[in-house]
Amino acid sequence: MSKLANISHKNVTVSKKKKILRIIVTVILCVIVLTPTVVLPAVSAIVYHVNFSQRYETAEWMAFTADDFPGLNVTECRFPSDHGQMLAGYEYRKGEGEPKGVLILAHGLGGGGQASYVNVIDYFAGCGYIVFAYDATGNDKSEGSCVGGFPQGVIDLDHAIRHVKARPYGNLPIVLYGHSWGGYSVCAVLEYHPDVRGVVSVAGCNDSTIMIREQGRIMAGDIIDLLIPYVALYEKIRFGSYADASAMKGFEKSDAKIMILHSDDDTTVLPAYGYDIYKKHYGSNDRFTFLRFKDRGHSYLCTSPESAQYRAELNEQYKAYVSENGLSYSEETKQTFMNAHLDKEKCFELDAQLMEQLKQFYDICCE
Repeated sequence: MSKLANISHKNVTVSKKKKILRIIVTVILCVIVLTPTVVLPAVSAIVYHVNFSQRYETAEWMAFTADDFPGLNVTECRFPSDHGQMLAGYEYRKGEGEPKGVLILAHGLGGGGQASYVNVIDYFAGCGYIVFAYDATGNDKSEGSCVGGFPQGVIDLDHAIRHVKARPYGNLPIVLYGHSWGGYSVCAVLEYHPDVRGVVSVAGCNDSTIMIREQGRIMAGDIIDLLIPYVALYEKIRFGSYADASAMKGFEKSDAKIMILHSDDDTTVLPAYGYDIYKKHYGSNDRFTFLRFKDRGHSYLCTSPESAQYRAELNEQYKAYVSENGLSYSEETKQTFMNAHLDKEKCFELDAQLMEQLKQFYDICCE
């Protein structure tokens, strides 16, 4: 009887082990199945949402208005984008002469809308162009609870160009100027508006995927490569054909003249994300002009060397101000400091020689 009982006990133990093993195998299989079909897509959507789920407002110390520039006049308007959200548009003019064309300006991502570019706008308006600028979805005076995603830049610019074409001056030549996010958008939108005459892209990238992949690699390492296909799928579901937009595709669809500007020390959008790609394919193409700088960074590429020196000195003063007063670095602290110390004219002075070069480029495009 004792032997039979022992055999019975062993059978129960083996049965339990098999049951546990089956559970473990089932869990592993579920993980294997669910990881690519549920987990990774969910993580990708969360990562994407976190990066693009906020609104952006132009810091007061960086913002300009038409009143800051003598003779610059602005007419504000509203126009719809893809989901009916109304975007704030600004039509700038300066002088009484016949306009050479319409220059549409697309701003960057993260610093708010067009208000920090009015010094550039004033320059081109003074050169005889109607300048149309706007706040993209989720920025400054435009509707939208958040930016939503990188392709939204192309979508909003597409709708801005449609709006301009419907204006009384819509038969004038159209040229584009874009910085960063806007630098990508002004190139990619050529797929939808191949009749645009010329484009200046400042510190832009080729497509949304390259930005998400390379910035993600900095934060998460090579694991980002697992998420990229799902990020691309998420963008495709959310933005449709606009998710496939890229500067290279835009170039192929248009005969527009293109000028690409970038700086070697740009750590926000590396030259490898756009400039190097374009130079490799179009370096010998007469349509393209490439301007590469060494030490102009990302945000102030079109400003003068003197303004760069002033900003460096101002930054050191700000650090001392924070330290000496026992403060923390914040937007409120910076605004208080800037209210007391900022000389906007020195800080944002444009590079006259470079701007003249851009003006001549646009003039040729609009002949």
